[in-house]
Amino acid sequence: MRLLLAEDERDLNRIITKKLTSEGYSVDSCQDGEEAMDYLSCTEYDAVILDVMMPKADGFTVLRSLRNAGKATPVLFLTARDSIQDRVKGLDNGANDYLVKPFAFDELLARIRAIIRTAHGNARNELIVGDLVMDCGASRVTRGGVEITLSAKEYALLEYLMHNAGLVLSREKIENHIWNYDYEGGTNVVDVYISYLRRKIDGGQRQKLIHTVRGHGYVLRMDHPN
Repeated sequence: MRLLLAEDERDLNRIITKKLTSEGYSVDSCQDGEEAMDYLSCTEYDAVILDVMMPKADGFTVLRSLRNAGKATPVLFLTARDSIQDRVKGLDNGANDYLVKPFAFDELLARIRAIIRTAHGNARNELIVGDLVMDCGASRVTRGGVEITLSAKEYALLEYLMHNAGLVLSREKIENHIWNYDYEGGTNVVDVYISYLRRKIDGGQRQKLIHTVRGHGYVLRMDHPN
C-alpha cells in the first residue's frame, strides 16, 4: 500500500515515515500543503495522512483540492488541534478519520488499516481468496491453515493483489502502488516480486491463485479461464 504523509514537524515526519516503511508501506513524505497537492496530482495513493496546520496550504485546503478533483482517496488527519469544531470541519470536508497528537503508533496503524479497508468495501480486518487468508491486524498470511512467511515488500504486494482480487493489474499500476519515488531498483522489479510470491503462495498447490494475463499484467483469482 502506498501512502502520502504531509507533516511539517521534521522529526515527527521522519519518525512516522520510518515506522510506516518498517511496516511494509511505501511512503512519500512532504512538509507543506503545496507539495502535498503536487504529489496528489501526480500519483494515486491508497491513503493520505495530513497534518492540519502546515505552511503554504493547510490540511483542509489540501483535502478540498483532493475532493474537488473527484478523488475518493481515504484521508486521515493528524493534528494537535483537538477541538470538536476542528474535527467536525475536517470530517464534513471529506476526511475519513481524525487522530489527535500525541498518539500511539499502534493506533495510527489501526486507523490506516481501517480507512483502507473501508475504501475497499471490506467489513473485516481479513482478506480471503479461496484458502488464502491475510490477517491485516496481525500481518499474518496463511494458506490452507499453514502460515507463510513473507518479507515486508512481498506482504505489501500480496495485500494489494488481495484488495483487488479478480482485477487485472498492470505492472505499472503495481509498481506505482508498492514502490515510492525514492525507489531506484530495476525495471523488472514487479516480475521479480511476483515470482517470489508465486513460490511461496502457489508452490506445491494444485489451485494456483496468481495468474499472468499476457500483455496486461497480473491478477489474483481462484482459477484461470480456459
